[in-house]
Amino acid sequence: MTAETSQTLDRGLRVLKLLADTDHGLTVTELSNKLGVNRTVVYRLLATLEQHALVRRDLGGRARVGLGVLRLGRQVHPLVREAALPALRSLAEDIGATAHLTLVDGSDALAVAVVEPTWTDYHVAYRAGFRHPLDRGAAGRAILSARQTKENGHPGYTLTHGELEAGASGAAAPLVGVSGVEGSVGVVMLADAVPERVGPRVLDAAREVADALR
Repeated sequence: MTAETSQTLDRGLRVLKLLADTDHGLTVTELSNKLGVNRTVVYRLLATLEQHALVRRDLGGRARVGLGVLRLGRQVHPLVREAALPALRSLAEDIGATAHLTLVDGSDALAVAVVEPTWTDYHVAYRAGFRHPLDRGAAGRAILSARQTKENGHPGYTLTHGELEAGASGAAAPLVGVSGVEGSVGVVMLADAVPERVGPRVLDAAREVADALR
C-alpha cells in the first residue's frame, strides 16, 4: 500500500478476487483468515459489496460473487477484443484461415472477435457472437484443457475436425496467465486435417493476446 491508495478499497477488491477463485463461496471466518483482518472488517466489506450487488450471501452465510459483476463484465468484451485484434490479424494472414478469440460465457464458448484472411479464395464463415458448448470445437476444448492442467502444467494446443461444421477443422490454444479472463485463440479452416505448423503458430498467437491483456 502507498499513500495514494485506499486500504478499504484494496481489501474490497481482494474479497472479490478471493470469491471469484472459488466455486463454493467463502465464510466470513475464511475471508478473515485469508485477508488477515478481523471479522468485523469483513462484515463491513461484504455489506458494502452486497449493496452494489457485487456479492451475495446464501442461507448458510457463505459469500459468493453477485450478479452485479455481470454488468461490469459486459464492458470487458470490447476491451479484450481491441487488445486481441493485432495478433488475430497476423494469425489469419499467416495461416490463411479465419482467426478468432473465444471467451467463456456461462457454459458456452462465445466468439468475441473474428478476423478473416484477405488473400484466400475461400474461408470458413465464422462470426463474432457465435456460441457453442465448451466441450465441442477446438476453442472450447482448449479452455477445458487449460482448466484441467491449471494446477500441474501448461496446456498446449487443441485440434478438432467436423465438430461444429462438416468439413471444417480447428486449432486453438488457451489464454494463460490473464487474471479474470478465460478464453482461447484459434483458427478454423476448410480442411480434412490441420497442417502441422498451425498448432504452434496458434500457441504463439495466444501468448501474444495474453501479453496484450496483462
